[in-house]
Amino acid sequence: MVETKTQVTETQKEHPEISEYTWIDDVFRVYKTKYGLWHSAAKDGEELVTALSEELCIRMTRFYLKGRQEGWSEQESRVMNDGKVGGKL
Repeated sequence: MVETKTQVTETQKEHPEISEYTWIDDVFRVYKTKYGLWHSAAKDGEELVTALSEELCIRMTRFYLKGRQEGWSEQESRVMNDGKVGGKL
């Protein structure tokens, strides 16, 4: 199980509905859907990652946010299809 910490921030004082959740790394939260999947969401409500387990959702959300913040390396990401159709139609 992944340990989480909650801290009271200025944002939580201004928006008490935010303090209703357990925030992971004070950045995102995870929740289970009625279909048994786990979703992560940022404080602004942006949906981030969907996974089969809570631990995997937390790990992949951290990976995703790190990539978004620092940029994606060539080793960890690639374009499989550019979406262009060649030839005459």
